[in-house]
Amino acid sequence: MTSETLAALHARARKALRDAVIATPELDARLLVEWATGTTRLDALSRPERIISSEAVGTLDAAIERRLRGEPVHRIMGERSFYGLGFRLSPETLEPRPDTETLVDLVLPFLKARIAEKGVADLIDMGTGTGAIAIALLVQLDSLRAVGVDIAPGALLTARENARMAGVSRRFAAVRSDWFAEVTGKFDLIVSNPPYIPRHIIATLAREVREHDPLLALDGGEDGLDFYRALASGSGYHLYEGGAVGVEIGAGQLPDVENIFAKQGFRLIEVSRDIGGHERALLFEL
Repeated sequence: MTSETLAALHARARKALRDAVIATPELDARLLVEWATGTTRLDALSRPERIISSEAVGTLDAAIERRLRGEPVHRIMGERSFYGLGFRLSPETLEPRPDTETLVDLVLPFLKARIAEKGVADLIDMGTGTGAIAIALLVQLDSLRAVGVDIAPGALLTARENARMAGVSRRFAAVRSDWFAEVTGKFDLIVSNPPYIPRHIIATLAREVREHDPLLALDGGEDGLDFYRALASGSGYHLYEGGAVGVEIGAGQLPDVENIFAKQGFRLIEVSRDIGGHERALLFEL
């Protein structure tokens, strides 16, 4: 393994990913080169002839091979940015995605109002995964306390570490539970990005998703709605008066999810669209 210039590495990575017909070769190549070499976009522009060590070249080559086998860029890097924060990933967690920031934006005003009214607010994040939703909200609101619930032990370890990295560990608790089975107490807000993909659709998803995202975090049952039923039926027992439930949904699921919650006495009070214009996040009250 020999050293190479930064410009040469960028060019070689782009060509390898383009030749393999990777969907976003330029972006993926840039992210992997920057990660493997510890450089930035500014370095690529201002110091393209910078010599990169053979060790870093080897790290990049291994990363490119993993990408060519279908592993997503952020899984290779081991982390992904969400709401301006870095979140570590593990095999038992989904990558936090930009669409989910819509849910954070939707519930923030509600939580601010609760804090203004009560002085403090309590949140529970069902199916917390990396802890991204809860931790992003904790960073925004100093008077918020949060519990992250997940059935996967590895996800809970990852969420705890992400809370530590974000400096909110003292206000974040991670609890292992099959949805509400082990949950006690009441909360001002229940929030969730549950599995919502119909089971028969999973085999048609992109290789990066179906081979590398945890199945438990994707499979929403035969119609994709199993976990909305669990949330709707269990949430009422765990909400303070005036509390709310915020959920992320998949494309076209709004009517079904609204009906599921309506049957449990909830009223849809707000809908937010993601950057693609799709109805993505819903807020319900009892």
